[in-house]
Amino acid sequence: MPARQTLPIDDLYARLGIPRDASPEAIELAWRALLRRHHPDVAGPDGLELAKRINVAHDWLSDPELRRRYDRERAPGIRTGRPPRAGAEWTTTVRRTVRRPPTATELVASVVERVGRLTADELDRLGLAEPAPIAFLATLRQIVPPELERQLADAERAAMAELPARARRSAVIRDAVVGRLADILLADVLEEILGDPASMWARERLTRGWDSAVGQPRYGPATPAVMTLLDQLRGLPEDGLRRLASSGTLERLGDPPWPDATSPEEDDALRVSSELAGSDAIDAVDRALATTGTTAIRTVTAARRAAARIAHLLVLRHAFPIRAFDRHAAPWLGDLIERPTPWGNRARGR
Repeated sequence: MPARQTLPIDDLYARLGIPRDASPEAIELAWRALLRRHHPDVAGPDGLELAKRINVAHDWLSDPELRRRYDRERAPGIRTGRPPRAGAEWTTTVRRTVRRPPTATELVASVVERVGRLTADELDRLGLAEPAPIAFLATLRQIVPPELERQLADAERAAMAELPARARRSAVIRDAVVGRLADILLADVLEEILGDPASMWARERLTRGWDSAVGQPRYGPATPAVMTLLDQLRGLPEDGLRRLASSGTLERLGDPPWPDATSPEEDDALRVSSELAGSDAIDAVDRALATTGTTAIRTVTAARRAAARIAHLLVLRHAFPIRAFDRHAAPWLGDLIERPTPWGNRARGR
């Protein structure tokens, strides 16, 4: 007879951010949405423990027998609530008393305060993030109770006052901040109007830009490797730039490759990391070109293209099977790309 599983000590519904009566479809959707943000492939090694907890919650709540046991033995004695956003820490400390979940007013205040502490790297990432569905939000604001609309407008004004002037001029950054505030204040309205799972999809879209940028290193988990590359590119001599340019022809490179398990449409945090790393790699090559006096158009264009491709591969290195990565990186392995794998064990495959 199999051993009886130990009952989790905390609120599994809160881990997934779902109500106690959530449908199996809502549980599955919440689990997948959280893993997209907190999986170690996106959040780096620090996301491993959080991803494990998300998986435990899914394992218990997606199994009808385990869920009934959890509801019967544990759930009556705990409160529900929503999980922390990307970058927040989940406490594992067991306490005799359960703290009340933060109010919407407190959550809004914490977002406004966080806007005032956005780093230059976070602002650069926000500027490249997928835009929030602002047309949908504008329609929603017309039908919510006037008091909610006033609260959202007040929160928006407070948050915009905290943004640097340059960031306020970016529609993408403004919309990402407003989307995060709307997720807090209009969550109940969305659930009432759309129901599950559509409301969860809408909320994920509202917060996708914020989650792909805030609390993330400049180039995601690959930040140390990309920083090393940029230093190398800035110091390339003329012959090094020529070799780089010879590897950057359109015929040789083709479209940027993505691992089978990811895509730029689904993994916005990785897409932002790739675009930002590629842009910075081009700037590093331009500095080297200016130092050496190289001006040939073909050389300049091809060297930029190759540098951006190397940065892209480094950002996604952890997600590629070993042989696939080595094939894509072959022109630069042992030179601008180190041969040792920087992120633990990776799957072998095509």
